[in-house]
Amino acid sequence: MLSTMRIAELASASGVSATSIKWYVSEGLLPAGERTGYNQTEYGDDHLARLRLIRSLVEVGGLSVAAAKDVLVAADDPDHPFGNTLGVAQASLPTRTAPPSAASVARVAAAARRQGWTVWEDHPGLLAAAGVLDRYDALGRGDLATTLPAYLRAAEVVADADVDCISKNLDAGPAAAAQTVVVGTVLGDALFAGLRRMAQTSESVRRFDSGSPA
Repeated sequence: MLSTMRIAELASASGVSATSIKWYVSEGLLPAGERTGYNQTEYGDDHLARLRLIRSLVEVGGLSVAAAKDVLVAADDPDHPFGNTLGVAQASLPTRTAPPSAASVARVAAAARRQGWTVWEDHPGLLAAAGVLDRYDALGRGDLATTLPAYLRAAEVVADADVDCISKNLDAGPAAAAQTVVVGTVLGDALFAGLRRMAQTSESVRRFDSGSPA
C-alpha cells in the first residue's frame, strides 16, 4: 500500500530539509507532489525513494546538484540511448579541471590497448587517469606509475562485474537498467575506494606482520 505524507514528514523520513526538497522540485530533480488544498501538498513513496537516490549521488558520489540532474534525466528518459547513459554518468563524476599532458594521455591509452581495451582519446576516464600520471611526475614520484598495468587488470575485473549487474537488470526495462548504470557508476567508485583501502591494510598486515591496523 502506497503511503502519503506532508513535506515535513517527507523531510523527516528522507533526512532532506523541506527547503531542499522544494529546491529539488524547482530544479527538476524531484517530481512535484500532489496539491490537495491551499498550501498543502502530499508526497508518496516514490518521492522518498527519489530523495534517497539524490542524497546518494550528491553526498556519497560527490556529484554537484547540476551533475546529479544530468544523470537522473538520462536515467529517466526511456528514449535516451542506453550506451549514452553510461557516458553521462561517467562524465558527471568529479574530475580535475586542468587538461592532462599529451604524453600521459598517450601512455595510458597505449597501456589500455595492450590490455585489449577499446580506447577513446577524449574519454573522461582516460583524461582522469592521465592527470594522475602528471601529478605523479610533478611530485617526483613517476615510479608510482608502474602500478598502471596492475590497475588496468583490476579495473577490468570490476568493469566485468558492473556490466554483468547491468545486464541482469535489462529484463526489468530500460529505466531499471539505466538507474543501475547511474547508481553503480557513481556509488561504485566510492565502494571500490573503500574496499581498496581495506585491501591495502590487509595486504600490509600479511606482508609485514604489522598487527592491528591501528
